[in-house]
Amino acid sequence: MDDDGAIRLRRVVGKLARQLNSLATGEGLTPSQASVLGLIVARGPISLAELTSLEGLNPTMLSRVIGRLQAMELISRTPDPADLRSASVASTPAGQRVDQEIKARRAAAVAKNLAQLTDGQVRALTEALPALEALAEAMREPPG
Repeated sequence: MDDDGAIRLRRVVGKLARQLNSLATGEGLTPSQASVLGLIVARGPISLAELTSLEGLNPTMLSRVIGRLQAMELISRTPDPADLRSASVASTPAGQRVDQEIKARRAAAVAKNLAQLTDGQVRALTEALPALEALAEAMREPPG
């Protein structure tokens, strides 16, 4: 892919991310809060250290996000008895419901808009998914 293709890819991925992230705000969550909640629902209970690594947020920002999710009673936080500086978090039933609502709203928006594309365009997107997933994983790794 040449530089122009890379720029187009970055723009379209960013635009799609912003559009999908906006669907989380209906639940009173920021995109970061919705993303962290989704990880906790999918992988919890999970340590804060692992969550920091997976989400790519700095510890201060993650602490704020965790505090907000806990205040909204969407997650519970459990200190590690062996190391009181460390803790793990898990979703509550309310957190699982909110996460499912966000995912359902996002899936419905994607499905509605996919229906406006041609069969060939949908097939091309489907065939590109493994490459896009590999790109996302490669971008998590530090360049080297």
